[in-house]
Amino acid sequence: MLNKSSRPDTDKQRQRAASRLVVLALCVAVAAAALAELRRWSSDRSEARSPARIETAAKGDVRLTKLADDLIPMPAGVPSAHASTLAALPGGALMAFWWAGSRESGPDVKVYSSRLEKGVWSATREVATRESLGQALGFGIRRIGNPVAWTDRNGKVHLYVTTTGLGGWAASRIVHLVSTDQGDNFGVLRVLPMSPMFNTSVLIRTTPVALVDGGWWLPAYFELGIKYPILMAFDDKGDPRWLTRIGTRTTTLQPALAATSGTEAHAWMRDAGNEHKVQHAISHDAGASWADQPPLEMGNHSSSVAAYRLTHGGMLMLNNHVRPGDSARNVLRLSHSNDAASWKQVLDVVQGNNDEEFSYPALQQIGDELHITYTSRRQAIGHQVYRISYESSQ
Repeated sequence: MLNKSSRPDTDKQRQRAASRLVVLALCVAVAAAALAELRRWSSDRSEARSPARIETAAKGDVRLTKLADDLIPMPAGVPSAHASTLAALPGGALMAFWWAGSRESGPDVKVYSSRLEKGVWSATREVATRESLGQALGFGIRRIGNPVAWTDRNGKVHLYVTTTGLGGWAASRIVHLVSTDQGDNFGVLRVLPMSPMFNTSVLIRTTPVALVDGGWWLPAYFELGIKYPILMAFDDKGDPRWLTRIGTRTTTLQPALAATSGTEAHAWMRDAGNEHKVQHAISHDAGASWADQPPLEMGNHSSSVAAYRLTHGGMLMLNNHVRPGDSARNVLRLSHSNDAASWKQVLDVVQGNNDEEFSYPALQQIGDELHITYTSRRQAIGHQVYRISYESSQ
């Protein structure tokens, strides 16, 4: 029999348990509503837009010769940097964007950029802050997260930035900014319409995919109670057209996309489940629907991957390979595939001690050069350049 002094504690425990059930029920309801809205939006579109035409694949394996290995300049007095993204500019220049501040989710986190021209990175520029985004949108921004960049065929640079108001990352929204002067200045265009709950609970991380009509796919993911990957298709003017879910799993996020033809495309996802492998899905109808595939035989312990279709054929993927006894993010491995099914290790871009992090990579081809950026020890953004060539497999 309980004594009287224990009853208040018991009542508090019951209240806390009831509160948890209410929160859980709310999360389930919101996730169900988001899925219903996603199905409705997907069914409303008239047709899927095909990925950009793929040139004939080069025969044999890719060979990469290192040309440069450096760090992108950091803003003065800012100790932490993460989540870089790349955008090729007309004329062969390259822009990198990333967030930096005192720590992840810190109130001083901002999006910065630097431009690479003739092998030299420019001084760091401030692109987006809580204050600048909040002023443009008309409501407060609490946190800034991952950016994603894309240059359309007219030379406009589109920058998508993850932001939150109240709550954590599960309450995030995607803000769409545009530059008409090759990244010198950006203006806020819209909050992307990606979920029925005030367009929240959606995040981004990886590079878009070009479409044959001049539009593009923006990979994204939903995260509230469950996690699942999605993509939003844009037309050649940069306006959102339709949205679809990638596969049926509820423990995958941060999809990296690549097309193998005008109708076939692949998505590789970060694994938030128990398999700890790169998860895989495929579309045979230009992104309209996606089927889950068995995971790749590549380790992935809760970290973002990057994928890229080379101009003359073949695909590259960067993932955090895990050695026995190591942490999940201290080896960044590059692999190559000609068929999106079998992958061959090319090289380890960077590897460090067990307490070091090299993660969240981005890939961009300019001519016969491959540019790779990645988070370096959470202190800076690393950058490597490789000459691309092919060797016969015979």
